[in-house]
Parts: sequence; structure tokens; C-alpha cells
Amino acid sequence: MVGRVERRSLGVVRADAAAEFARAAGEDSPRLVDPDHPEFAVHPMYVVSLLRGAPGAADAEFRPDGMYRDEVPGTDGLDVSLMAGGQDVRWTGAVRVGDDIEVRRTLVSVERKGRGAGFVLLTVEKTYGTPERGVLAEVTERFIVR
Repeated sequence: MVGRVERRSLGVVRADAAAEFARAAGEDSPRLVDPDHPEFAVHPMYVVSLLRGAPGAADAEFRPDGMYRDEVPGTDGLDVSLMAGGQDVRWTGAVRVGDDIEVRRTLVSVERKGRGAGFVLLTVEKTYGTPERGVLAEVTERFIVR
């Protein structure tokens, strides 16, 4: 799977969903939590938090640990424990209400780490963007697999 590019539509950014995310993140600025505010803006972390477009996923798309079955490339169907291992984000443009977001994801490395049984560290690169505006965010995520 290393090097294979996967694409998924995350749908259109809705003001109400972006405001809900900002409130859940602890924001209180009307600019981020009130879609009717004249300077309303989508929280920068909103788009990189998206894993599915509305309305979400069916029950069969979840792992026993609650994660999406395909959230970490190469782990679907394996009896493993997953843990976040870090995330780097670089924004190249602001996400706007009405943007039709697509994520492109590539598993870039698989490394055995630690002593004894150790663990595996997966590194995944993602880009979020739109056909019209190009890439809006670039993300490198690492996942610990035991």
C-alpha cells in the first residue's frame, strides 16, 4: 500500500457544521462560532478534522475500537491497537463555506520501532483542497500500530 494514492470527497463545507466544530474546540469568538456574523470564518483545524462527509458512516464502517475501518491505511481487518503518533499541518489557503473538499491520502512509510515486539509506525500524508482553489492544507500524520 505504500505510495498508493486514495481520494475521497468530504462534501461541501457548511457554516453550521464549521461553527459547531469551533464551539466544540472551545472557541468563543463570534467570528468562528456564529455563522451569521459578517466576518464568519471556518476554523483552520475544521477541514483536517473531517474524516467523512455528511451524513457520516454506517455501522459496518467502524472498527471495534471506534475508529473508521479505513482511517489508517493497511490496518483494516487486522487485530491491532492504534494510537495517534503526531500530526504536522501546513495551511496553504483558507477553507471557506461552500468549498467542496476532497482529501487525497498516501501511506508514505512503514517503520518497525522499539525493542522486543515493538510497534509499527505508519506515516500518512494528506492534502485537502478543491478543484477550483487547489490544495488548502497539507497534513503528515503518524500512527502507532501494536
